[in-house]
Amino acid sequence: MQRSVSKILTTHVGSLPFLSPDQGLAVGDESHLADDVAAIVVRQRETGIDIVNEGEFAKGGDWLRYMQTRFGGFTDIDVPQGKPLIEQGKDREEFADFYKYASERGMLFYTPGAQMAKKRPVQACTGPVSYIGQAALKKEIDLTIAAAGKENVFLTSTAAASLEVYRPNRYYKNDEEYVFALSEAMRVEYEAIAAAGVILQVDDAWLPALWDRIGIDMGLKAFRARSEMRIDALNHSLRNIPEDRVRYHLCWGSWHGPHAFDLELDHIVDLALKVKAQAYLIEGANARHEHEVAVWEKVKLPPGKILIPGVVTHSTDVVEHPELVSQRLQRYARFVGTENVIAGTDCGFGGRSHPQIAWAKLRSLVEGAALAGKALRLHS
Repeated sequence: MQRSVSKILTTHVGSLPFLSPDQGLAVGDESHLADDVAAIVVRQRETGIDIVNEGEFAKGGDWLRYMQTRFGGFTDIDVPQGKPLIEQGKDREEFADFYKYASERGMLFYTPGAQMAKKRPVQACTGPVSYIGQAALKKEIDLTIAAAGKENVFLTSTAAASLEVYRPNRYYKNDEEYVFALSEAMRVEYEAIAAAGVILQVDDAWLPALWDRIGIDMGLKAFRARSEMRIDALNHSLRNIPEDRVRYHLCWGSWHGPHAFDLELDHIVDLALKVKAQAYLIEGANARHEHEVAVWEKVKLPPGKILIPGVVTHSTDVVEHPELVSQRLQRYARFVGTENVIAGTDCGFGGRSHPQIAWAKLRSLVEGAALAGKALRLHS
C-alpha cells in the first residue's frame, strides 16, 4: 500500500453512483457490466483519484445484499414483523417526527434505481456456514483487474459482524461460534481478493452503528466486549493475508438523519486499531464526527499504519471547498504524520448522493489534497 510521500494520496470508501438512474445496473441489467466497470474506473482516474475500485458495480452496488447468494447453510425466511433493525434505535425515538417526515418523502437516502435496498431479505442460519460464491467472486475480480489493473486498486468485502445482522442464527450454540463460522467462510473471499494482487477492504459499518440499536441498553462495557469478539473473529479470518494488503472501514451508517446517538470514536478506537490491517477508513467530514480528529492527539497511530479519514461527506449536498478539505487533512497530518494520511470519504456515495454532487465532492477531494500537499511541503 503506497503512502503519502510526494503527495497526499486520494481514495474513497467504495460505492459510487451508477452511470444511469433508470437503465443498466439500476434496473438489474448486467448485460453491459464490463463496459460500466471500465467507464467508472476511467472516471475515477480522470477525476484524479489515486486508489480506485470498480465502484462496487461488480457486486450490484450493495455491500450487504451481494452476499445473499454466496453463503451456504442459510434458508430464506419471512421478514420478522415489526420495524427492521435500521428503523430502530434511540435516534429514531428522539427524532420520531423527523424520521416519519423524512421516510414518507424518501429523504433519508438518495435512492435512484436499485442501488440502495429499501428492504433487505432475511436469511436464517440453519446449517454449517460455507462459502459458495467462488464463481461470482472470480467474475468480480476479473472485471476489476481487466478494467483497472492491480496497482493502487482495491476491492471491498464485508465483515461477519455486519453480515450477521440480517441473518439470525438457528444452528450454532452461541453467538461466538456463529460469528467465527461466518468469518471463516468469508476468509475464502478475503484471501482470493488479496491473492489476486489488489488491496482488500473490509467494510464493517454495523459494528459501531449497532450502538444506537442495542448498545445503549447493554452498556458500554458489554458493547465493547461484543465488538471485541467480532474483531477477534475478523482477525482470525485475515490471518493468512499480509497487513499491508488490507484496509478496514467502519462508519456509523449513511442515512441522512441526526446521528445524535452515534458512539464516540474514542470509545472504540483501540478496538478498531486491533484489526489486522494497515489502513483504517473513518468518518471525519460530517458534523457529528469531524471533531474526532482530536482523538489522534492522545491516541497514537501504531507504527506502519495509515489513516484514511473522510474529508468529504455523503451526509450533506453542500460541496466542500477544497481549502476546507486541505485544512482537514493538515490537522490529521499534524497528529499522525503526513506520510500516514490518505484523503478519503466518510462513506460510499452510491445511493447516498446525487451523482453530480458525488463527483463534485470527489473533485474537491482531489483539489484539496493537492492544496494540503503544498501546505505540507510535499513535492511530486
